[in-house]
Amino acid sequence: MSFFKKTLASLGIGSARVDTILKQDVVYPGQTVSVDVHVYGGATEQSIDNIYLKLCCRYRAERISPEGRKVEGSKVAQTYVLDKWSLPEAFNIKPHQDKVFSVDLQVPWNTPITLGDSKVWLDTTLDIALASDPKDTDILTVRPDPLDDGIFSALEEAGLRIRQVECEAVKGFDLPFVQEFEFVPVHGEFHGRWRELEIVIYRTEHELKIWFEVDRQKKGMGGMLSGLIGSNKLKRELVLQHDESPTEAGKKVLAFLDQST
Repeated sequence: MSFFKKTLASLGIGSARVDTILKQDVVYPGQTVSVDVHVYGGATEQSIDNIYLKLCCRYRAERISPEGRKVEGSKVAQTYVLDKWSLPEAFNIKPHQDKVFSVDLQVPWNTPITLGDSKVWLDTTLDIALASDPKDTDILTVRPDPLDDGIFSALEEAGLRIRQVECEAVKGFDLPFVQEFEFVPVHGEFHGRWRELEIVIYRTEHELKIWFEVDRQKKGMGGMLSGLIGSNKLKRELVLQHDESPTEAGKKVLAFLDQST
């Protein structure tokens, strides 16, 4: 193989490339997603040391000034790696060869649901020694698991509509962010009782925790709940077991809101 082709490949020109294909249109927290990782050979034979996959999401955090102070009202996007995997199988890829690796990846429980400005994606990178590492990015559509779906359905049937969904930075929590759901009552028993409802849900293998904050003063909370997570100041917290039926989970949430607000 010519020196010129090897040099171009080291710069990423005519190099091997990677393309990850998801075998399903949507994914669910706590479940697996099946993917095929295609590695396509370039103009010259190359050695692949590893294949790395990272499941990432985006959240918003307060902008910090050069002096180390928060800039009020200004937020910047941050990236968080929810989970990562590697396929430590070194191999050579010949020119124009296609190798396929089938992988099942476990989606973490608290992967943000695809609503509002929430974004989740899968990065795949080839580790090629002495060369530019090819990369592929695939956007994922994440739907609520059955328990979350039962809760959201009950809230909707009670006259609440989702107005805004954001992933906001928090401190003193297991994750550096929470996904906050903001609801407004448009009809039903809660209409007229409060202006808006903020909910944060955190799921483990065994239980589901839900934090609530209600605004009755028509002032707008603007992410108050995410600011209270981890501060021990929250009073409205409901814990459900993972084997709860979606219908019962929805009923318990509505009863809890009715009693506590």
